[in-house]
Amino acid sequence: MSAIALLFLVAGLGLIGWLTARVRATRFRAGSTARFSSLPAHHGWYVALWTAIPPLVFLVIWSVTSPALVTDAVLATPAAIQLPPPGFDRASILSEARSLAEGQSFGAFHGLAQTLAPSYAAAQSRYDWIATALALLLAFAGGAFAFTRVKPGFGARTQIERVVMLALLGASLIAILTTVGIVASLLYESVRFFSVVPITDFLFGTHWSPQVIDARDPGASLGAVPLFWGTFFIGAVIAMIVAIPFGLMSAIYLTQYAKPTTRKWMKPILEMLAGVPTVVYGYFAALTVAPAVRDLAVSIGISWASSESALAAGLVMGIMIIPFVSSMADDSIAAVPSSMRDGSLAMGATSSETIRRVLLPAALPGVVGGVLLAVSRAIGETMIVVMAASGVATLTLNPFASTTTVTKQIVDLLTGEAEFDSPKTLAAFALGLTLFVVTLLLNIVALRVVKRYREAYD
Repeated sequence: MSAIALLFLVAGLGLIGWLTARVRATRFRAGSTARFSSLPAHHGWYVALWTAIPPLVFLVIWSVTSPALVTDAVLATPAAIQLPPPGFDRASILSEARSLAEGQSFGAFHGLAQTLAPSYAAAQSRYDWIATALALLLAFAGGAFAFTRVKPGFGARTQIERVVMLALLGASLIAILTTVGIVASLLYESVRFFSVVPITDFLFGTHWSPQVIDARDPGASLGAVPLFWGTFFIGAVIAMIVAIPFGLMSAIYLTQYAKPTTRKWMKPILEMLAGVPTVVYGYFAALTVAPAVRDLAVSIGISWASSESALAAGLVMGIMIIPFVSSMADDSIAAVPSSMRDGSLAMGATSSETIRRVLLPAALPGVVGGVLLAVSRAIGETMIVVMAASGVATLTLNPFASTTTVTKQIVDLLTGEAEFDSPKTLAAFALGLTLFVVTLLLNIVALRVVKRYREAYD
């Protein structure tokens, strides 16, 4: 039986269990004046979960273990004696045989795969029926056990709430374990990198040239200071010069000056900028903004201006993160008690004076939190800098010059043909770990600032 059909069958059994348990609970409640701790629907869901969850858990485990069981069964056949020793060739033949048996391909490069395909199909069919029988047995056993517990005094509601709590706990643990896995993988590969390149050379070196690495002293070519500076210059300087004024001014206009109808239309349109794919911003930067910036530089006498300048990437990145600054500033200003604004106006202050001297100082923690979150978003941006920034690592304050970022270099290092164990490739993990730590610290600071703000005005 196919997996889809088996899932539908298990779901159908769960529905039958829900209906029968609900009918039984309704019957023993009929005519009784006693108070029950659970509704008939709670009893129904209790039986349905006991009917569906055990076979589903079994099928998940079976999907992981059954391929190995099928392969072992094929290897036990007489035709498998012709297989080569364990290695790439054997794995290739078995993979082709599996594809033929499952109908995913209609030809094979190895003739032995054609011979093993019927054995694969037979073993797969046998284990599929075993899985079907065991799953149905678990469904019936779980449903019968739960149905016998449907009684007037049984607290089905409490049991359902425990299951829901465990599901929520599992969902939260998935996010936590994913983060732990990311950090562990970055740490492991970064430790391997720092065993070859001293951490001081990496963090404080001013020469970045991974294409030319001296095997005797790889740290001399892997100094990441130019990358850190380029990331800061594009994401935290140029982008913020664009995003902070426009984001803050748009928030002030929408909260203090715009009519309700104007705000109703303008705020969603402004926030649509956050939903535009970053690759679209990258095309816009590479095809429109970068040539315009270079033409501007040439017109004012800077003939050596680069078409992959820091200014082009920073301008588009600033436009991209305007909604982050605007949304946080909007919420912060709107959360300031209206009594503060009314009191300022009652004392004779103008609207602009009230905004400048009352509302903005009061909303400053929230605004600062939004700016810090926007900075962490900007320095982690990839597509814009990949398509608009240069790959040349330079230490410069000139916005018309070429520069690169950490994310740009990570892409370049991992898309080449270098060996995975080489310092050049492992440097990408060290850069990723550094970027992860920086963005994590920025997010922690931003959340603490916003928390203080919420405590002050909730």
